[in-house]
Amino acid sequence: MGIHGPLFMIVAVLALTPWFASAGDIVHHDDVAPKRPGCDNNFVLVKVPAWVDGVEDIEYVGVGARFGLTLESKEKHANKTRLVLADPPDLCRPPKYKLNRDVILVHRGNCSFTTKSNIAEEANASAILIINNRTELFKMVCEANETDVSIGIPAVMLPQDAGASLENYIKNSSTVSVQLYSPQRPLVDVAEVFLWLMAVGTILGASYWSAWSAREVAIEQDKLLKDGSDDIMQTEGVTSSVVNINTTSAILFVVIASCFLVMLYKLMSLWFMDVLVVLFCIGGIEGLQTCLVALLSCFRCFQHAGESFIKVPFFGAVSFLTLAVSPFCVAFAVVWAVYRRVSFAWIGQDILGIALIVTVLQIVHIPNLKVGTVLLSCAFLYDIFWVFVSKLWFKESVMIVVARGDRSGEDGIPMLLKIPRMFDPWGGYSIIGFGDIILPGLLVAFALRYDWLTKKNLRAGYFLWAMTAYGLGLLITYIALNMMDGHGQPALLYIVPFTLGTFLTLGKKRGDLKALWAPERLCPHVQFQPSQSQ
Repeated sequence: MGIHGPLFMIVAVLALTPWFASAGDIVHHDDVAPKRPGCDNNFVLVKVPAWVDGVEDIEYVGVGARFGLTLESKEKHANKTRLVLADPPDLCRPPKYKLNRDVILVHRGNCSFTTKSNIAEEANASAILIINNRTELFKMVCEANETDVSIGIPAVMLPQDAGASLENYIKNSSTVSVQLYSPQRPLVDVAEVFLWLMAVGTILGASYWSAWSAREVAIEQDKLLKDGSDDIMQTEGVTSSVVNINTTSAILFVVIASCFLVMLYKLMSLWFMDVLVVLFCIGGIEGLQTCLVALLSCFRCFQHAGESFIKVPFFGAVSFLTLAVSPFCVAFAVVWAVYRRVSFAWIGQDILGIALIVTVLQIVHIPNLKVGTVLLSCAFLYDIFWVFVSKLWFKESVMIVVARGDRSGEDGIPMLLKIPRMFDPWGGYSIIGFGDIILPGLLVAFALRYDWLTKKNLRAGYFLWAMTAYGLGLLITYIALNMMDGHGQPALLYIVPFTLGTFLTLGKKRGDLKALWAPERLCPHVQFQPSQSQ
């Protein structure tokens, strides 16, 4: 299949939706909600497992209030306590009966959260569960004019459907007991280690494939020149498979991505996410097919099939090997799309995503450091703007809303590599966007091509340093993420200074910056002369 059209178009539009390794905010630092002594708790998610007539039922999730006693972090330290309904239901006045250290379930409304909590504490409740009037969670804060905020019991907000379910059990004469605790997320999860290895390994493999292909083309052209042949265009079929980015397209790339991100933000819905899934599948099929054909062509038994072509309408000349692997690639993508909501679907998504990224880094090249600097600098500003600055115009981070798929009914856009958090009591995924791998990967792949074509060894070259800088930049991203209590972080904020900064500094120190920045178009036989800097 011809890969240029659909694949490059899809990547040009979607690759710059980079995100950050995160699994959802557990601890919320909110500078907008009022905060003062006695009303300065962090907003934390709370696990509320329930037992109905002694049988364990559903585990609900609530959010702790800004005020009140902080909850236990471990389940074994949390008491299983009887749940009772408030009478009156809103608990805006003292209940008709005294409680025996029970947890009381009340409805939101008619008075402040702190008023309900104070009345519950005076009635001898051990905790208060407040049912929201909507299906989502709500941050409970203290009003500005309230003075009695020294509350000695925990206060937790439950979504409407969870509260209604517990309320129905009690009204049907069932005995309901609950536990309240807020487990802490581990400082480092193994998933982040594997995701780091996945991102670094993807760039490493793609860079070597890109450099190997470029060297093969250069060697072939060098042979033609040495033979005195005037028909160097014989290699055009190979070199035409590469798309070189220039400075104009690098800037337009970011502008188009910004427009597309706003479109995602405005049109986000279940049907629009389905469109993204289809686009992702098209790109994944192309990528998986290209990688499989290249891999199988390394074996002698498949070489003839890879070198024999047949004309296919619309696609042009297609090898028999490509025709053979295409049905498998299509079937793989379709199966993933159908079952993408099952627990293990992340495996298929990562396979398609890695294949797509590797193929893009093989096809799309930056010809010099000047283009790489423009591209990564624009992406750096893009990432910061849409994660942080966009809050000033849209009242929320556009990048975070889009990446999570908050209004779509999905668990986020598919253009992500993801691994489930293995030791996190809250579950979720550690994720990284395609752009956070592809964009710095273009620079790393350029470094290796430059090293090979100038015959620089690892120590004298730039690839090892660029690859190490990327790994360190991504590592710093995860450290920053954990220091920010799970808040999403733009990975390019850390990766670009490490990767691009290392490249520029090293090039200037070695005196190669002019050659790297805007090299003249060298002939293949000149490129293969030993480097003068070794």
